[in-house]
Amino acid sequence: MLLFDQTLLRGGFVGLRAVLHYPRDVAESVDIPLSAEIIPVYAHPDDAGADLVANQSTVLAPGERATIGTGVKLALPEGFAAFVVPRSGLAAKHGITIVNSPGTVDAGYRGEIRVTLLNTDSSVSYSVAVGDRIAQLIIMPVTRARFIPVATLPSSVRGESGFGSTGYQHNEQGDQA
Repeated sequence: MLLFDQTLLRGGFVGLRAVLHYPRDVAESVDIPLSAEIIPVYAHPDDAGADLVANQSTVLAPGERATIGTGVKLALPEGFAAFVVPRSGLAAKHGITIVNSPGTVDAGYRGEIRVTLLNTDSSVSYSVAVGDRIAQLIIMPVTRARFIPVATLPSSVRGESGFGSTGYQHNEQGDQA
């Protein structure tokens, strides 16, 4: 459960602090049975995502997308899901992203995790080789919602304001937001 509490900061500003409280039955780590030639690994001890690697090669032309296999099949425990997300370095350096990010892997799915990469670069192709790190896999506990139909929803400060509702403010160099 993610809880927020107000924190008094220097200068009298009030900020929000997020505190994650796991239910008692959620462990800090979980064993995931898998079938894979190359097991996903965490690059650093405190990383949220484990690297997924390509098990096939391809070349992505500018603007092209391709679905790449990873060879990874999981058996997630009930109450967990995996999320396939882009690698920030591929996005920043080469314009490579994932079309349906995050890709959701449900606990009952037993097929291969495949990643649909998109080359957003307008002029340079990108080559994917077998063994290249192409995505990250994040395993998380998930809450099952009970959807309750009601005649009207409770009000909120935001209301029905959607995309762009908080406005846009362009700052010139040196201006403060």
